[in-house]
Amino acid sequence: MLEDLLNGAGRSMLFGVVGVGLMAAGFGLVDLLTPGRLRDLIWVRRNPNAGLLLAANQLGVAGIVFTAILTSYHDFAKGLASTVIFGLIGLLVMALAFFVLDLLTPGRLGEVICADEPHPAARVSAATHFGAALIVCACIA
Repeated sequence: MLEDLLNGAGRSMLFGVVGVGLMAAGFGLVDLLTPGRLRDLIWVRRNPNAGLLLAANQLGVAGIVFTAILTSYHDFAKGLASTVIFGLIGLLVMALAFFVLDLLTPGRLGEVICADEPHPAARVSAATHFGAALIVCACIA
């Protein structure tokens, strides 16, 4: 019994590390998509647009990781690998959604996200990121 508990705890730690790593990659993705440094935009300038986009991205990545773990294979290695693969696919799909939205709308979306005044486009972009993540979640399940 103790061995099963420790084994499960170890697996949880590994899934947690993978999930946090994917969320860090999501942070990097949003940082690449927006001009300027995301850390400064959110934590120094308190930019609501960038904060909203990053929050939607982080929730989307967490949703993908959650779904991948929940539906993971009985084989731990396959489950961990599928979590990484689907997490990376999710990031790619979210980036694609950002670029498509940028093409469909006037101006540069990254510049709108960096504007200090709240902008409705930030809500649309955040919803697009989260919606893209939900699509990947559905593909996993």
